[in-house]
Order: sequence, then structure tokens, then C-alpha cells
Amino acid sequence: QVQLVESGGGLVQPGGSLRLSCVASGFEFSRRAMTWVRRPPGKGLEWISTINIEGGDTRYADSVKGRFTISRDNAVKTLYLQMNDLKPEDTATYYCTRNVGLSSYTRHLPPEGQGTQVIVSS
Repeated sequence: QVQLVESGGGLVQPGGSLRLSCVASGFEFSRRAMTWVRRPPGKGLEWISTINIEGGDTRYADSVKGRFTISRDNAVKTLYLQMNDLKPEDTATYYCTRNVGLSSYTRHLPPEGQGTQVIVSS
């Protein structure tokens, strides 16, 4: 059974930082590219970032480029998202998702976890 458990969200002031984690189980984590997506309040899913299986190839949405960093540790089956210089428009529920293949250019699946909420507000 596939499980993706996100954590690390919370309330943070504009300009602050958070580090999200996603612990994976039930599939071969090291053989899947992984993606972070988010759902702002009242809006649809937004793609944020994708990383390939080895971590050497990463892609970012323009809205977070230069502020967010995706990474992974295959030894502990965990995906990370370091978020710096957070803005109110980053407020959303964040989900990690599996991709259908190895490359960062493969399609990601719909969220399978509960997500973690990030609120950026003063």
C-alpha cells in the first residue's frame, strides 16, 4: 500500500522559512521521480517542483524558483522542500506526489497523502 506522509507545515511570517518532508512507503521510492504540488485555498492544484531519481535534475515553477529547493534522500525514502523567503501567496496545502517514471520530465500522479498546510501571514 502506497503511503506518502507530508509534514513540516505551519504558520510563518512573510520572509520566513519552512522545510517540508514527505516520507514514502509501499513503492520503490528510489526508482520514481518525485514532485511537490500545492493547493491554495479555493484554487486548483499547482505544480511546484520535480526531482529525478538521483536528485541531480530538478525543475521549478517560476513562482518559486530561487526561493524553494527540492531534494531527496533515497536511503530514508524521504522527499524534502526547503522554502525560503515565503510570501502570502505561498499559502496552500502542500502535497508530495509520485511520478510515473525516473525522469523529472515524467508526469506526476494525483496526491495520495493528506498534505501539510502552510500559512504565510503576519
